[in-house]
Amino acid sequence: MRYFKFSEFDSPDAPGSGARMDADFLAMLDEARSIAGVSFHINSGYRTRVHNERVGGSKNSSHLRGLAADIRCRNSSERFLIVAALIAAGFNRIGIAGNFIHVDNDSIKTPGVAWLYA
Repeated sequence: MRYFKFSEFDSPDAPGSGARMDADFLAMLDEARSIAGVSFHINSGYRTRVHNERVGGSKNSSHLRGLAADIRCRNSSERFLIVAALIAAGFNRIGIAGNFIHVDNDSIKTPGVAWLYA
């Protein structure tokens, strides 16, 4: 990876767990970061079941399989750059919140979707 370290994706309750992230997902995310030209601060990557429950994640969360990340977003310009770069890198599952962007490439879920978090 050019822009990330596995530790950025660790579940807070499992040091070293970022190494469980899917290699193809990380390659795509690295490409998106290159395209965006802005830093991607990872709020959440791999999650253990305990941590996922603690943060209210879905029981079928892609974070549990190392196929998702939540990227911090500080303003609308940064949001636009990140979303555009994720799409250009080939991602087709994007969730947008006020202060983060969720992205995953989970093949068992519906592709070609974008959603908003309340």
